[in-house]
Amino acid sequence: MSEETRTLDDLKDLGDAVTPSDEAAAAPAAPAEPQKDEFGRSYATGKRKNAVARVWIKPGVGRFTVNGKDGDVYFARPVLRMLLRQPFNAVNRNDQFDVVCTVKGGGLSGQAGAVRHGISKALTLFEPELRPALKQGGFLTRDSRVVERKKYGRPKARRRFQFSKR
Repeated sequence: MSEETRTLDDLKDLGDAVTPSDEAAAAPAAPAEPQKDEFGRSYATGKRKNAVARVWIKPGVGRFTVNGKDGDVYFARPVLRMLLRQPFNAVNRNDQFDVVCTVKGGGLSGQAGAVRHGISKALTLFEPELRPALKQGGFLTRDSRVVERKKYGRPKARRRFQFSKR
């Protein structure tokens, strides 16, 4: 019975087998390298609902181009334009990057969310030290909410046909 019950004093005898090796503890994690293509751009894919955005960012004056159009023309509502600027505001990089993106699927709201997600991911690839600020703001997390599917025997996902007593 005494052999089955072990105390903390017995575990101290294990020594180096339990503690991490000195080499692994002494070497800090290498900082992430920026990922840029031959044109000095960083690329990322953002998703939201059924929309998928391919986003390229590069140093510039703050121009937005979405599907070949100016960003302010494509996303006409001020709320959607504000959504696109949020990652830059969070890391104090306003008007320092040009954004070129293509978006497919979904509606304008989902597309704006997909572009915002893509911009955030591309910023972390361009400047890895910005990751903690973007992560804290929740910009790197994909919003997984999608439209609920329609069930059989129902007019919509949860809506029921009107009850008739007679």
